[in-house]
Amino acid sequence: MPALRVGFSGSPAGPANEPPTLRLDLPWLAGAQTENIFPAVTSAGTREGVELFHSGGLLLGHARAPFETGDLAHHAQALYRRVLAATRGLHLCRIWNYVPQINALTGGLERYRAFCQGRSLAFEREFGAAFQPLLPAASAVGSSGAHLDVIFAASAHHPRHFENPAQIPAYHYPPEHGPRAPSFARATVVRDGAHTWTFVSGTAAIKGHQTIAPGSLAAQLDCTLDNLRLISRAVGIGADLGSGGMKERHFKIYLRHAADLAAVQTRLDRDLLRAGDIVTYLHADICRVALAVEIEATIIAEA
Repeated sequence: MPALRVGFSGSPAGPANEPPTLRLDLPWLAGAQTENIFPAVTSAGTREGVELFHSGGLLLGHARAPFETGDLAHHAQALYRRVLAATRGLHLCRIWNYVPQINALTGGLERYRAFCQGRSLAFEREFGAAFQPLLPAASAVGSSGAHLDVIFAASAHHPRHFENPAQIPAYHYPPEHGPRAPSFARATVVRDGAHTWTFVSGTAAIKGHQTIAPGSLAAQLDCTLDNLRLISRAVGIGADLGSGGMKERHFKIYLRHAADLAAVQTRLDRDLLRAGDIVTYLHADICRVALAVEIEATIIAEA
């Protein structure tokens, strides 16, 4: 059975006999040319216009909506309402959001903030005003296309959500970050019978709710790696994201400036990555203009 393959713009084409790839408008820079986190995927049809797949004990899905003109918060809310309807009765564990021109202004509001507004309103409509404890790990980075793409994993098993003790939960950010706070947890752990999945959200140089060291790549990497150590301890796998005993570790590293690739690779090869890790470097705008790098991880162990 094929894996759910996610490909990126500019990555070399694979062999003709490879299974179909969901292509995203993010330029590939280095590392793995496709993302294959979930093995043995089978189609589960569509629901609410959301393409669904089964992989072990997880339900996976992909939804897409225009995000170029009009009320962007409305578009985001409508897409998330479809995702939440398609996963009703299950628990969301991880969401990847790819937001076109994420830092651009539309109608005087940054697109990321409009996206956060719509996403939050959809969660509130589905779960009520106290929805925050249900929020899963997530990331949101910029793409160069015209559509908002959302990929998710959900489970019938109850996940556990975690926060970084050095950061204010994103869903409690003050109003200076937009009309609605971002809706995600810093990490989520779920067991599906065969595996334990640890999903670490997009992690960057933020302490409390403030951006650290604007303009300094080295200092932002210091802070980002420290945040990864803290969330790793919080979920209970030590300070090194389980590098000693986990089955698989997948990383995506998003760089605002492609010219930073060599410096970031050198630092992460020394201080984060180990042999056998599956790593993809991508050129992408990040949710805050002052952030130069963001790192996410998926760690898979035998249950």
